[in-house]
Amino acid sequence: MEAAHNGPVAASATADTVTLDVAVESPEEMKRLGRRIAAVLAPGDLVMLTGELGAGKTTLTRGLGEGLGVRGAVTSPTFVIARVHPPLGEGPALVHVDAYRLGGGLDEMEDLDLDVSLPESVIVVEWGDGKVEELSEDRLHVVIDRAVGDTDDERRKVTLVGIGARWAGLGHALG
Repeated sequence: MEAAHNGPVAASATADTVTLDVAVESPEEMKRLGRRIAAVLAPGDLVMLTGELGAGKTTLTRGLGEGLGVRGAVTSPTFVIARVHPPLGEGPALVHVDAYRLGGGLDEMEDLDLDVSLPESVIVVEWGDGKVEELSEDRLHVVIDRAVGDTDDERRKVTLVGIGARWAGLGHALG
């Protein structure tokens, strides 16, 4: 059964963060959530994705790519580390990074020149915890929780954590 609207489960805010929980019932809803998030993204935004293997990080990024109107199929950049998807129109490029195989922090990421790409692109980093936070004081951290083990359950709890002043209106923007 498909939910009508990926509705927020709960929202909260502190001085520097805004948190929004969203229930997602299927991969198509995950892509739809990505398109909704893309509608509020702008050049210079950093999005960090966290979740177990198979949680839906790349599926969400496909929705981001669709919403941003970028060129090329969005696939996991696991073996190439990063893919750049140029815009088809006037919007920002999408830089999709998979930091899973990178052990170090920002030092190891410097070869990717993400700091150079950030001002004119939206950068999405899977497995970026502890590795890319220094790129921007303002970032959107997306945590995807799923049932683990041998299960076909497609339901996910997605927690959006907007960090910094840029994300103060996150609940309104996605509500």
